[in-house]
Amino acid sequence: MLKEKLKQTRINKKFSQQDMAKHLNISQPHYLRKEKGEIEIRDEEWERMAKLLDVEVDDIKETDNEKSINQTFENVTDITNSYIGSHNVYCNIPEYILQNQQEYIGILKKEIEDLKAKIAEIENKLK
Repeated sequence: MLKEKLKQTRINKKFSQQDMAKHLNISQPHYLRKEKGEIEIRDEEWERMAKLLDVEVDDIKETDNEKSINQTFENVTDITNSYIGSHNVYCNIPEYILQNQQEYIGILKKEIEDLKAKIAEIENKLK
């Protein structure tokens, strides 16, 4: 989950990602992944960033729980009073992971079609 409050405060205070990374003693790409929500930001890092930005931690800190979709259902039973489920939790998945998986699914579908065509070709030769 993108850390919007952190990013906006950083920009407003005219700090670059490189400045933030240097202050945290990490690389700029590593900082970017933290700001994008791909890597967790530890409490100690929130405190150091707040001090650098001269704000309170609460002014910049966003937890993944604040914007994630959580939905809990009551215990559900069917007609025979058999337990069928409860506490379903839905989580946000970073967009780049979904895109990567969609591309991979497309590659696999193409491969399946190619294999089906080869099987059909071989079956025709055997007839």
